[in-house]
Order: sequence, then structure tokens, then C-alpha cells
Amino acid sequence: MLRDILLKQFQERLRDLPLRVQTWRGDVLEGAGAKVHLSLHNPKALQALASPTMGGLARAYVDGLIDLKGHAEDILRLGQALCRTDACLDSRGSDAWKWWRHTRRKDRKNIAYHYDVSNDFYGLWLDKNRVYSCAYFESAEDTLDSAQEKKLDLICRKLMLQPGERLLDIGCGWGGLILRAAEQYGVRATGITLSQNQHDYVREQIRQRGLEGQVDVRLMDYRDVPEVGEFDKIASVGMFEHVGRRNLPAYFEKIASLLRPGGLVMNHGITSVALNSGGLGSGISEFIDDYVFPGGELVHAATVMEAMAAAGIEPLDAENLRPHYGKTLWQWVQRLETNEAKAIEMIGQRKYRIWRIYMAGSAFAFDRNWLALFQILGGKPSEEGRQNYPFTRRHVYPA
Repeated sequence: MLRDILLKQFQERLRDLPLRVQTWRGDVLEGAGAKVHLSLHNPKALQALASPTMGGLARAYVDGLIDLKGHAEDILRLGQALCRTDACLDSRGSDAWKWWRHTRRKDRKNIAYHYDVSNDFYGLWLDKNRVYSCAYFESAEDTLDSAQEKKLDLICRKLMLQPGERLLDIGCGWGGLILRAAEQYGVRATGITLSQNQHDYVREQIRQRGLEGQVDVRLMDYRDVPEVGEFDKIASVGMFEHVGRRNLPAYFEKIASLLRPGGLVMNHGITSVALNSGGLGSGISEFIDDYVFPGGELVHAATVMEAMAAAGIEPLDAENLRPHYGKTLWQWVQRLETNEAKAIEMIGQRKYRIWRIYMAGSAFAFDRNWLALFQILGGKPSEEGRQNYPFTRRHVYPA
């Protein structure tokens, strides 16, 4: 039978892999020094193993055709060995990235799919401020809570926030940045989000902290913010991945219109490593689009700076925090796995598997230089072309 042929072919590949396999019939196949245990629950699982892709293996895991036990990093290494892939070198990109997915209605639906899972679920594995973006580790000993606060302070220092300034946070998440910027830097902060759960959470945080009148949060699309030329500083942290390549010019033009002359913007987000890539290869982009981030799209940092410049925003500084995001994600994975039972009770087995394999796969991708994380600071020059920006970066990295 075909299944026996496929099983025999896989068994031949297994010899040099650190893998133990148990089939649906109870057969056990042993590789060399097994670190990962793979259970095949259905003959259909062999189809995912016949010509494996990393995205295909992730689908088989999420759909319950296979089980994977072992350290998440060992599982990802094994997946790369099985698929024989360098997933960042997909110059063609993925057919999954469709520009028409970025209407207001589609974007709101996509954001709700990812973020409106459960505030308490995210609270299981995020830091105390629920910052859902790359942390900043000044040392290997930094806790996740400390590293996320250091990231928020890094953004605030790069933006040179001053008391009384107006700050807009596009895609404010659970409010970590606007709350800290208001409490520690004295700004008047506005956050916008398309997630109802996030909006309600931030409103309650504002009330509990007594920040009414200084901080507000809106359930609003960035394209609909009305305050032309009224913001001194703008931050976009972990949001522009949802914008779409074809919408980047309009996105930065909107930001430029909201900034006053001399204002600064920080665009912090995931970028591709391959110059012309539309997403990761080996079926990873398609898996993420179908299961995790519908409508997401990655571009190279050079494309980001080109779009900024075309909108009249001068790029002033760029920093790649790639190693920091790998470390952040591995901590998220460890915290999620530690709370596996609670997570499954909250969101179910299938969604738990989606988040576990997605975050572990993302950590692996950052470690392998398949993905990057850039903070790109830009400024809107005055009519005379001036930027009120220091000659040095001492304000960013004080002694």
C-alpha cells in the first residue's frame, strides 16, 4: 500500500535524525539519539511527511494529525532538517499576501481574529504590562518584565518625549506604551486599536491609574484619526506588519499628516531579511496567514525607509533588535508551556497548538536570521528643512 511505501521512505530518512516516531498502529521507529517524540495519529500524517514543508508540519500538528513532544527549539531544528530549507530565501514571496485584504472591514476582522482571543490568555505569558512586541535585554539576566519596561523607555528616549507633548500610539495593544509615557514622561497620550478587548482593557487601566484627561484610547482605524498636524510624537509598535506592502505609502502619508513640523515617529516592527521577499518560504507564510495573522505582510527595512522618505519623513536612525526578539519569543513559549493546562481551558487545544508552534517557529526564525525587527526613527522637517534632533545618541543610551 502507498502508506507502507511512504512509511518505509520516511524510515530511511529517520536514521540520522534525533527523532522517535510512533505510528497509529503502535510501530516505533528510532532515529539517532532521539530528542523529539513524534506520534502519527492518522495515515494522513504521512502525506505531511512525504514532501515536508515547515508550514505543512505546523498544520498537521495544529489539526491533530501528529503530536510533537520535546523542547520547542529541538522540534524546530528537526523540522528544518526534515524540510531541508532556508526559509528566508523565498524571493518569490507567498501568494497568500493579497493587497485587497486591507480594507477597513477586513483589517478590523483580521485584528479581532488574532487579538480578541482572551485578555486573560495573553496575560498568562506576556509581562505584567502585557507588551506584545519585542523586549529589550540589556543583559542576559534581565527578566521579561524588566526587558519590556526597558523597551518602552528606549522608545520614549528615542522619541525624546517631553512633558505636555501629544503622543499618538498606532496599534496601542494593552496600553503599555501610552500608560508608561504618561506616568513617567508626562505626555498627553492617545492610543488607537481595532481590538475591542484591548480597548476595554486600556480604558479600565486608565480609570484605575487616575489618568483620565491625560490618556485616552479609541477603537479606531489609523486612517480615520482626524487631528491633522497636532501630534508631537507618533509611535507604531508591532502594527505596521498588518498594513500591507501596497498600503505603506498611504500609511506613512497619514502619519506625516498627523505630525507637526519637527515631530518624530518611531516605526517598530518585524521586517523580512530577503530583500524581495513577500514572506517566509517552506509554507510558513501560508500557515501564518491561515491560522495566526490573516492579512499580515512583511517587507524589508529598506522598503520601510523608502516609503517613509517618499511621504516626507526623514529617516534619522535605525536599529535591528533581531536577537532581542528571539529571546523574547522563547520566554513567551516557555511561559505558555508552563501554563498549558490553563491556556487549553481558556482557548482550547487547537488554538493552544497554534500559538505554541507559531511563537516557537517565530523565535527560531529570528535566531536563524530569517526575520528581523527594526526600530526606524523618522522626523518631519520644518519648512526650512530643519530637524530638532541632537548630533549624538547620548540621550538614547545615557551612561
